[in-house]
Amino acid sequence: MREIQFREALREAMSEEMRRDPSVFLLGEEVAEYNGAYKVSQGMLDEFGPDRVIDTPIAELGFAGIAVGAAMNGLRPIVEFMTFNFSLVAIDQVINSAAKMYSMSGGQFNIPMVFRGPTGNAGQLGAQHSQNFENWFANTPGLKVVVPYTPYDAKGLLKTSIRDNDPVIFMESELMYGDKGEVPAEEYLIPIGVADVKRSGTDVTIVSFGKIMKVALTAAAELEKEGISAEVIDLRSVRPIDYATVVASIKKTNRLVIVEEAWPLSSIASEITYHIQKHAFDYLDAPIHRINSLDVPLPYAPTLIDAILPSVSRTVKAAKAVLYRD
Repeated sequence: MREIQFREALREAMSEEMRRDPSVFLLGEEVAEYNGAYKVSQGMLDEFGPDRVIDTPIAELGFAGIAVGAAMNGLRPIVEFMTFNFSLVAIDQVINSAAKMYSMSGGQFNIPMVFRGPTGNAGQLGAQHSQNFENWFANTPGLKVVVPYTPYDAKGLLKTSIRDNDPVIFMESELMYGDKGEVPAEEYLIPIGVADVKRSGTDVTIVSFGKIMKVALTAAAELEKEGISAEVIDLRSVRPIDYATVVASIKKTNRLVIVEEAWPLSSIASEITYHIQKHAFDYLDAPIHRINSLDVPLPYAPTLIDAILPSVSRTVKAAKAVLYRD
């Protein structure tokens, strides 16, 4: 196993798929000449040329629409949003064109494309550049929504997403691009919709995804110091959600805490809570607790950011609460 950065895992996934399939191409702001805003596409222009690694104007609605048209005509575009905050400018093309075209055309047009880029808080970027839209996109039939945590998962899931015949929303994090992890040199794929148990446990289940997995895993380590065994599940995708893995864990631990960066209303945590109370209610020994960002726009002050986002201390407190040890 090699140890490479998250950004390198993404680059390898795109480059390998572009070598394998000439219909795959990348477009977005600064992806070519500048090597990507976060250097994810570094060196790709030199290898694949300007016809397949394409710098676009600052016009998300325009280049997202061009990519949908390209997908309708047999190509496999990868659209990079510099941040998913900017995807709001293009949301009509994502929701009303990419997600609905297969259904509206009676199956005549597949839309094999990936929209990818960073999501969520990345420090002092202010309220307009620190939002989570995983639950927004996951609410849309016709889309798949992937949110990886490790470089290993990022590469395997991105390769699968590029090969998928439906549009995939692939959400990353600015705070994770430099993270390192073990990634095989040989080719591999990870199926979309299969969660991963990152840590086994017996007392409480903690479910999360994306960079907030760091909070979940750190909280589990803190709980272990107090003799509490936490099982930590990484959903990896939030449409589809691997409910079966969560239910199986609840049947073992009988308690559930969900940790998610998005705001609480209509969140992924809300959806999982509904599903568990419907399909595993008799196994629950305590009410489900969820940890979300507080229901306010994210401020600029670091002290307020820390107070609003999901934290290890809030997660530990929730785990103790469902164990009646608070």
